[in-house]
Amino acid sequence: MKKNHVTAILIGAALLTSHNITYAQVKVQQLLCENLKDPMGLDVLQPRFSWQLSSPQRNVQQTAYELKVTSNAKEIWSSGKVPNDSSVHVAYKGQPLQSDTRYSWQVRVWDNKGKASSWSAPAFWQTGLLNKADWKAQWIVSGLPADSANGISPFLRKTFTTTKKVQSATAYITAHGLYEAQINGKRVGDAYLTPGWSSYAQHLPYQAYDVTALLSGGKNAIGVILGSGWYRGPLTWAKQKNYYGKDAALLFQLNIHYTDGSTETVVSDNSWKAAAGGIVASEIYDGEIYDARLQQEGWAAAAFDDGQWQSVTVLQAPMDNLSAAYNEPIRKHETFKPIKVITTPKGEKVLDFGQNLVGWVELKVKGKAGDTINIAHTEVMDKWGEPYFENLRAAKAQDVFILKGNGTETFEPHFTFHGFRYIRVRGINSALNPDDFTAIALYSDMPLTGQFSCSDPLVNQLQHNIRWGQQGNFLDVPTDCPQRDERLGWTGDAAMFSRTATFNRQVNNFFAKWLKDLAIDQAPDGAVPFIIPVLKIEPFTNIVGATGWSDAATIVPWNTYLAYGDTRLIAQQYASMKAWLGYIEKSSKDDLWNTGFQFGDWLSYRAEENDAFNAVSAVTDRYLVAQCFWANSAQIMINAAALLGKTEDVAYYTDQLKRIKAAFVKEYVTPNGRLISSTQTAYVLTLYFDMLPEALRPRIVEELVGNIERYHDHLTTGFLGTPFLCHVLSRFGHTETAYKLLLQKTYPSWLYPVKMGATTIWERWDSMKPDSTFQDPGMTSFNHYAYGAIGDWMYRTMVGLDTEDDGPGYKHIKIMPHPGGGITFANASLQTYYGPAAAGWKLAAGKLSLDVEVPANTKATIYIPAASADVIQEGGQPLSAQKDITVTGKEKEYVIVNVGSGTYHFSATM
Repeated sequence: MKKNHVTAILIGAALLTSHNITYAQVKVQQLLCENLKDPMGLDVLQPRFSWQLSSPQRNVQQTAYELKVTSNAKEIWSSGKVPNDSSVHVAYKGQPLQSDTRYSWQVRVWDNKGKASSWSAPAFWQTGLLNKADWKAQWIVSGLPADSANGISPFLRKTFTTTKKVQSATAYITAHGLYEAQINGKRVGDAYLTPGWSSYAQHLPYQAYDVTALLSGGKNAIGVILGSGWYRGPLTWAKQKNYYGKDAALLFQLNIHYTDGSTETVVSDNSWKAAAGGIVASEIYDGEIYDARLQQEGWAAAAFDDGQWQSVTVLQAPMDNLSAAYNEPIRKHETFKPIKVITTPKGEKVLDFGQNLVGWVELKVKGKAGDTINIAHTEVMDKWGEPYFENLRAAKAQDVFILKGNGTETFEPHFTFHGFRYIRVRGINSALNPDDFTAIALYSDMPLTGQFSCSDPLVNQLQHNIRWGQQGNFLDVPTDCPQRDERLGWTGDAAMFSRTATFNRQVNNFFAKWLKDLAIDQAPDGAVPFIIPVLKIEPFTNIVGATGWSDAATIVPWNTYLAYGDTRLIAQQYASMKAWLGYIEKSSKDDLWNTGFQFGDWLSYRAEENDAFNAVSAVTDRYLVAQCFWANSAQIMINAAALLGKTEDVAYYTDQLKRIKAAFVKEYVTPNGRLISSTQTAYVLTLYFDMLPEALRPRIVEELVGNIERYHDHLTTGFLGTPFLCHVLSRFGHTETAYKLLLQKTYPSWLYPVKMGATTIWERWDSMKPDSTFQDPGMTSFNHYAYGAIGDWMYRTMVGLDTEDDGPGYKHIKIMPHPGGGITFANASLQTYYGPAAAGWKLAAGKLSLDVEVPANTKATIYIPAASADVIQEGGQPLSAQKDITVTGKEKEYVIVNVGSGTYHFSATM
């Protein structure tokens, strides 16, 4: 074949391919209802739908959509064609929903070329029990004498018969305490530690399960085990038992729909029976004792003889606090095999799983009846090679398994969890076989959304540690630590880490559930407790309302809104947010919040603890910190009020913010423009929250940079200063200083724990000291996510993948990379509600390359580090040749371009 013929064929094929791409039909995919895929048991009366557009084309926008909802093959609502670009959180507006009903929905869209997509594949949601009258079940308790906070876990069961063909069956379950359910000996669902932890008196979630496949024709059996959990088990260092109540109780309702149109309901009532089983004790802090000799085999099977079981007791308990669970449950995730078998100098047998995680260990073992295996959990080994338990304080964190002696037996606990990397094993006399032990990670099943990597392996390990710190501590509530006698929902930790959290995993529903409890537990005067769900414990019994911690009432909703564009969350939390500002206002005098207890910049580095720096103390004036966070919350209130159209509140908080800042300058700034507190945190908060007129800021910036230099490029910030430190440096033109802090390898720094072998974030900068001894065991956690807030700078500033405030939830994407620090490449990607967004830069041979992915139905403003547009190419062509790219200006060292959806490859000569 002649060369020109080959060329013609190739050109024709290219044109044909180009033509197909140009006119490729947009596809609709990734359908979510209330941020969940095919959710069961929603009690939201106007659920919201989200979907993604998929297209190989650039600059694809939705211009209209049409939704339709059906139930039992009948259409119950059609939106008609709606001229709107919304594809996230679009509310149902059809006829009132019915309880215990499955609905199917589909969507199609029109793009900006006027072309319609095909209808999406159907998705579904199922409603829960929408009215109190829909509950036919009664609360029941075992009535067993040993059924107490530190006692047994009772086993409950009931049999029933089905004589017709089952079309569908849904189990609605909750408990005072925790539950695990079976039908005909098979586990119901894959959730653990249900119904989780909430402010039970007013907010007790129930779960819904499709159990159609578990039912058999004829006789069936339901079996449920109850655990004390957070409801009545000992909580906190005070070991308070029965905090919410003394009875572990069950509420169970099985709604069966038959193919002939009839229904049947099987409920918890006095027909159920109860007995003790193999769980002798199971408690969150101390662990579980399981005696296999006491376990009744087949106890949840229909053929089991329960003649020796006793009747349960009906409990009179509230029903009006029930609501459907809409946050993702705790599930099993990664598994780990031991990477090392250790015999310590004292002769102890220890297994190292290589990762500090939260969960438990599954054990397979053979032995004689009565043999006892004790597994003790710990995060670290001490410098002498022994497992270190002191930082667990009063938590035993041990699981004890007593063998039945019938061949290979498999054990795992039920109603506890542990924070650990290492386990000490006692009771096995032979050498430990690593294959017999599996560590299982447990955390709320929040979808993984964010990815980050760069050219520095230590920073990559830091990102690993940030993610694992989040996973281990996001166990239904954002706990502070998962290993000791605490594990509480501290508000300060959550507030400071919340923006980082939104990148790594999809935490919209997770935070919404926790914020509901925050509003419930808020005091009548607006004060927000330090712990949510609230626990009245010493020394905080009569102390509430502290800056940074209680500001979770405003910070967490707003950060969640910015990440996901969830306006309904702001509307739901608005009264709580406003009440918190009211509390501060009442606590202040002359527009200064300088009264009451404050944590201040918690666990900041104190210079006097390390003579090598020979510098002033890093402790920051606590009321200066409070004034800055008050200003931040006031600004959030302005933004929230504007979002919801509350113009009077916008005016009120705008005036309040001016007065807060004026009072700050008067109280904390000398006439010559110097802060009264010369610490990194004081400088950072002053600058980040714009507490000063612009003319006074350059001096404070220089003081901050000078302070860092005096500390030999080390940070000295604590919980409240750390999240904003590198952001401030980059904002004011000192990104290289930010990189010096990020890449610092000696204490205090982010990479110091990495160099010391950390696989999660530590509570203190030196939880383990350079000589491998430990900080005060009274407060030294090796899995404590707050300092992982540096991740937010890594994602949104270092790589530069961000969302503009006018297009929250990545509807309008901002990409503004900050190369530096000797890093040669950095990449980040994020699964947004619209689809994957990504940015990555690379430096090589005097050129910068920037790869960008913008999902359909969004747009992006991209800041390209370059002297001018003339030195930039995209896809190997000058910017001027690209019709899909608009150059809009120049800002400092960046050329600004606007683009629509698509993938882009920019290169620029440095």
